[in-house]
Amino acid sequence: MNILKNLWPQRTEQKSSSVASYIAYNTLGKPVWTPRNYALLADEGYQKNVIVYRCVTLIARGVGSVPWLLYHKDHEVDRHPLLELLNCPSPRQAGSSFMEAVVGHLLLSGNAYIEAVFDQQNQARELYALRPDRMKVIPGISGMPTGFEYDIDGHKRRLECDPITGHSSVLHLKNFHPLNDWYGMSPIEAAARSIDQHNVVAEHNLSLLQNGGRPSGALMFKPGNSQPLTEKQRDSLREDIRRIYEGNANAGRIMVLEGDFDWKEMGLSPKDLDFIEGKKMSAREISQAFGVPPMLVGIAGDATFANYKEARYHLWEDTILPLMEFLIAEFNLWLCPYFGNGYRLSYDVDAIPALAQRRESLWNKIQSADFLTLNEKRQAVGYGPLPNGDALTVNPKKEAP
Repeated sequence: MNILKNLWPQRTEQKSSSVASYIAYNTLGKPVWTPRNYALLADEGYQKNVIVYRCVTLIARGVGSVPWLLYHKDHEVDRHPLLELLNCPSPRQAGSSFMEAVVGHLLLSGNAYIEAVFDQQNQARELYALRPDRMKVIPGISGMPTGFEYDIDGHKRRLECDPITGHSSVLHLKNFHPLNDWYGMSPIEAAARSIDQHNVVAEHNLSLLQNGGRPSGALMFKPGNSQPLTEKQRDSLREDIRRIYEGNANAGRIMVLEGDFDWKEMGLSPKDLDFIEGKKMSAREISQAFGVPPMLVGIAGDATFANYKEARYHLWEDTILPLMEFLIAEFNLWLCPYFGNGYRLSYDVDAIPALAQRRESLWNKIQSADFLTLNEKRQAVGYGPLPNGDALTVNPKKEAP
């Protein structure tokens, strides 16, 4: 199945961002379908393509491994119901697997939905990651959604939104989409051609192996003075060759023919098609769409320990940390107000092993700065002040003799 042929047609009408009410004019109060088939993207792109699987797993598990931090104004809070909620969002799921599911949905569909469950005191007690293919946005007249419709096998549930602010018990995370007002764009859509190419090469190689490692061809019969083969004889000869010589079990058997026969190759060899280089190129393009260094998805290169360490550093610096900043900004806007004013979420950069070289470089720069006091240096790296740490210590220069 080809991803590109099964994507929904892109909308061509122009939208004006300055007049929000016109965005929802044609779909007011009606669920808006997602602009592509999520099940197809997940099947062809994630379940059948090892490069996409590796990219999504690296990013999602990386985000899920980052410890949360909570601040009330400028002071760090060690214990709080919000931290407990993020560390254990529901009785059936830990915080790391919850974040992995949220990021996985976001990468595969361009959209992720989180539902908050509240107690009688209007405190968020549980969080659930909802499948994007079951969710539809219901546009409102102000350009904000008036709700979401969650559909499971025909059983629909509507989740309401504030028509003015758009605030809801559901947080809709979405990537930027240049042609859609309500849904985000998945990296798989940008890499669809490369994914199709990578899958086709894998299927071709599998078919070639199942055919005994031989390309397709034609058996030429030169009748000479004898009568040509009848249709029944052709079918019988074709079936005998398929039964005796095709398949893995018959690979390498010598073909013995009687009469004036000739074998004519009909396909190009893998070397002629340059499949290996083509597969590597499509894998690089897929990894680039997700922001993952090609070395980390198994593409051969200068795979030394130093290069692998550098690749992991760039994965975090260029992809995972910006995604963390995006998620934290959305959580601060949506979730933190339920727990009172002045709370904001962050994450512990020092707990990320891949960023150790950046941390060491920063510490060395701070340590060598002679214009900072000891307490200023400690504050810069996240430590508390010392009683006698506010004096600026300057090493006296030795006088020349």
